[in-house]
Amino acid sequence: MSESKTNAMRILDKAGVDYRTHAYDPNDGQIHGTAVAEKIGLPVDRVFKTLVAHHGSALYIFVIPVASELDLKKAAKAAGEKSIDMLPLKDLQKHTGYIRGGCSPVGMKKLYPTFIDSSAEALFRIAVSGGRVGLQMELAAGELAGLISARFAPLAKEEEQG
Repeated sequence: MSESKTNAMRILDKAGVDYRTHAYDPNDGQIHGTAVAEKIGLPVDRVFKTLVAHHGSALYIFVIPVASELDLKKAAKAAGEKSIDMLPLKDLQKHTGYIRGGCSPVGMKKLYPTFIDSSAEALFRIAVSGGRVGLQMELAAGELAGLISARFAPLAKEEEQG
């Protein structure tokens, strides 16, 4: 394998988690989730993005389908907070060690309280960032949750009915 292992991949290896990697070319500027799903050939509902939110100094990680938007009320409820706000992008690397587009729920600087959208429970495998832009890791949602002590919760905004 020519690609170097990311910290996230080393953690999965050490834990004995079965996963596959999917590399894609991020240099065309298309690193938003639906484009990534298309590039790696997975259905868009199986590709998840990692978002970081906060309440004061408490940080929370939310893993939701790439085509969805985080419902801040649902996120706050899952986290046991009255309200929650997205972490400013400028603070992402300082707290997680990752940059936008390469933020993996595995291998952050600290193990923050993490929540995975409940839609993942019905899927055999999901893809999340592999820890750098241009790399996705596909693994069982339950194994991911166990590894990072995540809980499943409804997090995505409901689709508007037309």
